[in-house]
Parts: sequence; C-alpha cells; structure tokens
Amino acid sequence: NEDMAQRALRVLGTAYQDIPALPERLDSDVLERGLTFVGLAGMMDPPRPEVKRAVEQCYGAGIRPVMITGDHRLTALAIAKELGIFRPGDLAVTGEDLDFMPQEMLEQDVEKFSVYARVSPEHKMRIVKAWQKRGKVVAMTGDGVNDAPALKAADIGCAMGLSGTDVAKGASDMILTDDNFATIVSAVEQGRGIYANIKKAIHYLLSCNIGEIITIFFATVLDFAQMPLVPVQLLWLNLVTDSLPALALGMEPVEEGIMKERPRAAHESLFAHGFAFRLAWQGAMVGLLTLAAYMLGEHVLGTPGAADGVANTMAFATLTMCQLFHAFDVRSEHHSLLHIGIFSNKAMNKAFLVGMAMQLAVLCLPPLQLVFDTVPLDAAEWACVLALAVAPVVICEIGKRWGRREGSHPASSGRR
Repeated sequence: NEDMAQRALRVLGTAYQDIPALPERLDSDVLERGLTFVGLAGMMDPPRPEVKRAVEQCYGAGIRPVMITGDHRLTALAIAKELGIFRPGDLAVTGEDLDFMPQEMLEQDVEKFSVYARVSPEHKMRIVKAWQKRGKVVAMTGDGVNDAPALKAADIGCAMGLSGTDVAKGASDMILTDDNFATIVSAVEQGRGIYANIKKAIHYLLSCNIGEIITIFFATVLDFAQMPLVPVQLLWLNLVTDSLPALALGMEPVEEGIMKERPRAAHESLFAHGFAFRLAWQGAMVGLLTLAAYMLGEHVLGTPGAADGVANTMAFATLTMCQLFHAFDVRSEHHSLLHIGIFSNKAMNKAFLVGMAMQLAVLCLPPLQLVFDTVPLDAAEWACVLALAVAPVVICEIGKRWGRREGSHPASSGRR
C-alpha cells in the first residue's frame, strides 16, 4: 500500500464474502464481517500537463499553492512533489493531526504546510480561516457539497463547472468551466492586466490634467498679458485627449513579466510605490513644455502685432500634441516603448491618428481657426511645437531607463 501510494497511485483494497441469501439488514456491521482479502489495486489519476507550469507561475507571481485532499498522505505527497507544490522545507499534515492541533497553533504554523491529507470539511474551514488570520487573500477550489462551507468562507471560491455540484457552484465566486487549475492562473494574469490598464488610464488622465492646471495656474500667477488657452480650446483639448487615448489604454495587451511581480496588498493605495510622484513630475513636465511654447511664441518667434495669437496657438498645439504623445509613455510603467512595441496596441495607434487629425484640422483649416481662435504657424513655429510635443517621450524613456538601473519596481512583500 505504501509502495503504491509513494508512486502517486490511489490504492483500493478489495475483499469478498460468500452469502447464501440476502441479509435482512444491509449495513456494514452485517456485510463487512468474515471477508476474504483479495488484494490491492492502484489507480493512476495523472495531473494535467499544464498544471506543473501553472504551479511554477504561481510561485513566480507570489501565490502560494496548497494541496488539500482526502487521499492518503503518501499519495498526496507524491503528487505534490511531482507538481512542485511540496518543496524543500515544507511540511505535510493529515486530518488526524489537525484534530489534535489547536487553531492558534495552526494559525501560527499554517505557512509551513503545503499538503493536507485525509481532511474533512471542518478541516478545510480551519485551514482557510488560518490563512486569512495571517492577512492573506485566500482562493479555494472544490467540487463537492462538503466543499461549500470552505468555498463560501474563502475570499474567492472557485467551483468546478464540469464535475462540481450545484451547491458548490452556488457557494463560489467563480466557476471553472473546464475544471482546470491552470485556468485560475490565466484568470490571475488577466486580472492583473485589467488592473494595470485601469491604472494606466488614471495615470494618463491625471498627469495630463495636472499639466493643464499648471499651465493656467502659472499664467495667472505670472500675470500673462493673455491666457495661453481660451475656454473653447480647453473644451476641445479635453474632448481630443481625454477620450480616445484613455479608452485605448484600457485595451493594452497584458505586459510581459506581469506574472513575475509580487502581489499588491489588499488595502494598498493606488498611489503607492511612487505613483503619485510620477503623476506630479510628468504633469509638471507637460505644463512647463506648454508654457515654454507660449513664451517662445510670445517673445522669440512671434512677429510684432501677432505675437499673442502665435503664442496662444503654439501653446494650444503643444499641449494637445504633447498629451497625445504622452499616451505612448503611459503604456508601460517600466518597459521601454521599443520593448513593448510601438504598434502592439492597434487601438492606441488609431486613437493617436484620429486625435492628431482632429487637432491639425483645428490648427490648419481657416473656418475652424476662426472658431478656436488659432492662427497659421510658419515652419519654425511648427518645428518648435513638434519638438516640444515629442519631448515627453524622450524624457519618460530616460526616466524608465534610470528606474530600471536603480532597480525600482513596485512590488508587495506579502505572499498569497
């Protein structure tokens, strides 16, 4: 029995009894007496090939997989070692051991155990609560009626869609339609990608709006002869830059290496790990570039009598195009734009082209120039606008390179 269990086989013992007639009572006390032992049968239930890789991805992502099973301890250990769940230094425990282990001790030592064998539904509840007591986010899988309490108690209950009972499915938060553990890992990857894209959209919108605020604020404080932007230009600016690029960031592909990052804490602020600082300096960058365009148009490039119109148009053009180019910087917090691919997000490319076409129409078509208070720009003024508009890409790429060299990477030290 132990030899087969150590080879990851589920072992069944078989026996028989000859009876002359059917007993009046069909229960174990009557039927399971005087049996003749026949032998043992070992059954192989091999794990799916993709599960081992999924377990490796879990450890790389800071997720701790734990096996809870009703199988024999040796069988569970053999399978756990094969999958990489049971690692050097880990311990295995049985339901019988848990019966004599106080809950306080389990909560203290729960991170030492990777395998739980011969467990009951009560034991599963205790294990879930012990992990939660350690401040971890717990996901629990199950398929039977007896798994329902633990699925309900876990932060995320995952029921089997094919083999799972209706009770287990009703108690769960997520149903695996293919009963595959690797699907959970794929869901984690997609979830991290969705969160990252939401953060990118917030990053883009806030940094751009900070740039607009800085532009208007300094123009007011310094008492410019004319505001860099008139109200209709501000409305147009928000229409062009705050819509299509922000939506396109939500369609950004999942970044390479996202499953190698540590999990973020459950109550961690969105602005942790220097995110607020990045918003501030990038917003300041956009605002200062816009003010630089205005000053160049007012005091350097603008002709006498038309300097105010040129300065206003240059500031308007620079701020709008600057934000359109800045959307490409936000696509990745750490990786270079060349690394992730300039054309890897088709939605972003389309948003950029549409936004740029709309802005050029406002700047170049005479009927729209009258509506938006813009004036034609000569070659030198256009060169200045384009140089300032592209500057955020260069500055942010240098910032990312410096960040990678310093080894700064947002990560949470907590394991799940």
